[in-house]
Amino acid sequence: MKKNLVDVIIPYYKKRKFINKTISSILNQSFKNIKIILIYDDKNLNDYYFLKKRYKNKIKIILNKKNLGVGLSRNKGINFSNSEYIAFCDADDTWKRDKLAKQIKYMKSKNLDFLHTSYYLIDEKNKKIGCMNVKDDLSYNDLIRSCDIGLSTVVIKKKILKKNLFKDLKTKEDYCLWLQLLRKGVKIKGLDEPLVNWRKNDSSLSSNIYQKLTDAFKLYNKYENFNVVLSLFFTIRLSVNFVFKKFNQKQNIRL
Repeated sequence: MKKNLVDVIIPYYKKRKFINKTISSILNQSFKNIKIILIYDDKNLNDYYFLKKRYKNKIKIILNKKNLGVGLSRNKGINFSNSEYIAFCDADDTWKRDKLAKQIKYMKSKNLDFLHTSYYLIDEKNKKIGCMNVKDDLSYNDLIRSCDIGLSTVVIKKKILKKNLFKDLKTKEDYCLWLQLLRKGVKIKGLDEPLVNWRKNDSSLSSNIYQKLTDAFKLYNKYENFNVVLSLFFTIRLSVNFVFKKFNQKQNIRL
């Protein structure tokens, strides 16, 4: 049986309001050799039955027996994947129609293992409120200061993820993995073209400031093996850089 070239992994938890737009933006990609793997991570099964009925035979839905969180749910999706490339998308983000086509073509032409792109920030009403621009090369020293990779923009060779998976963090789980990959010598490349709409949702877990600070400290202290003082320093610096980045994003809207 022919493998899909790209598997798209989506963790799902209480995103009924946005999930149809997300899935439609992936199913409508100009690049067709894909499969969507949705990991259902909610004890309430109402949305599960809705999704099963609406997207029957169109996407693969895996039901978690208990709530795992986004990182471990993505790991489960990775284990189910049999593709050459894996792409990630959050359940409230959307893709431009030619996102995958442009990324796969660029990755093949440059022989890349990891590519992320610029992205727009949108609000709950789909209005553009900012733009995050990325640069071509991203070093460990760049990333340790500020997480400038939008998860829903990432396409990565599956072979890279065989021994590198997401950590069990409520937030920053993707940031932790990108740092790990850079430490192991994986080259992370960026394409400065906004191909994704990243939704700024104030009710989401990623908007919880306390949780972000706690997970950032844990990331630096436990996974990057920094001492307590250095971990506190990097956590504070990450927060300050986030404020500056947020201001710059608002200035960089490209309509």
